[in-house]
Amino acid sequence: MNIIILFIIITAIISFVAFNNPGITEKYKFSVGSILGRKEYIRLLSSGFLHADIMHLVFNMMTLYFFGPIVIQAFGNIGFTIVYLGSILLGNFLSLYIYQKQPWYSAVGASGGVSGILFASIAMIPDIGIYIFFIPIPVKGYIFGLLYFGYSVYMMMNPRQHDNIGHAAHLGGAFFGLVYAVAVAPDTAMHNALYLGIMSLPLIYLGYEIFVRKKIG
Repeated sequence: MNIIILFIIITAIISFVAFNNPGITEKYKFSVGSILGRKEYIRLLSSGFLHADIMHLVFNMMTLYFFGPIVIQAFGNIGFTIVYLGSILLGNFLSLYIYQKQPWYSAVGASGGVSGILFASIAMIPDIGIYIFFIPIPVKGYIFGLLYFGYSVYMMMNPRQHDNIGHAAHLGGAFFGLVYAVAVAPDTAMHNALYLGIMSLPLIYLGYEIFVRKKIG
């Protein structure tokens, strides 16, 4: 069985079971208080197999289905698995670091892993066409990446009360996917260095705000 389909099936089954049993979501979702207070580290991974609702699940799994083959072609099944699970973990670790003083913060979703797969794909093919919602004209991958990172960083710097998107998990996952692609395929990365550099500008700025200015977290 194709490993992408396998991950989609496992995630769909777990998510649907949790839809009908909220106790599962409560036990395995990403929760700062539970991870730091009760050392429930399994939540760093298990939350990536849970979703808030059916649309959340469908959107993530569709993105995984369409971009996963590029990662498999470039890095094989093992590489795909490393990128996907590693991106979920790094996305949640970044969220844990940023929201460590907010024990009530919680989240679910495979978005970190999906972001890692998406951006590993863009690292390999930066001019790949990506459609945004219902706009009929595709956007170049690296332009999409710049807009995606820019929006996510802006929202992290200017949080809104009812914004239920885990921007930190998205950014952490995307960063893992990029770094993995660059480390494993340096020749391709060097060839695409200009595109990757342009796309990563918001990430560099975010790193400065987090680790130098200590403005976030």
